Amino acid sequence: MICEKDFDYSFDENACEKCGGKCCTGESGYIYASKEELEAIATFLNLSFETFKEQYLIKVGFKYSFKEAKYENGYRCIFFDTMYKKCLIYKHRPKQCRTFPFWEYFKTHKEELKKECIGVCFH
Repeated sequence: MICEKDFDYSFDENACEKCGGKCCTGESGYIYASKEELEAIATFLNLSFETFKEQYLIKVGFKYSFKEAKYENGYRCIFFDTMYKKCLIYKHRPKQCRTFPFWEYFKTHKEELKKECIGVCFH
């Protein structure tokens, strides 16, 4: 069970195996990563940054976000493996993904979080 200071819930990371990737699929959204994170992912994929950028990223203002693909009744992150229901870059995923579900947003949107994540346990 993972707990974070100032959050009134904890997270059971073992629930991810049963979930099927709700945090990686659903409504369209942005998955941002820092330049350092993007460079590390490109290296992990054995791609030049330019090739990685062309294949996997979209420009959003001054930032980059991962591309999405249509999936079921919505979208999925380009790195979500639909067969095995897991992240293809899990060890190199960006901070936005690593910190889920401990986002400030969910402190005031608990009902939304309950629908999104079966691993959350409210205290």
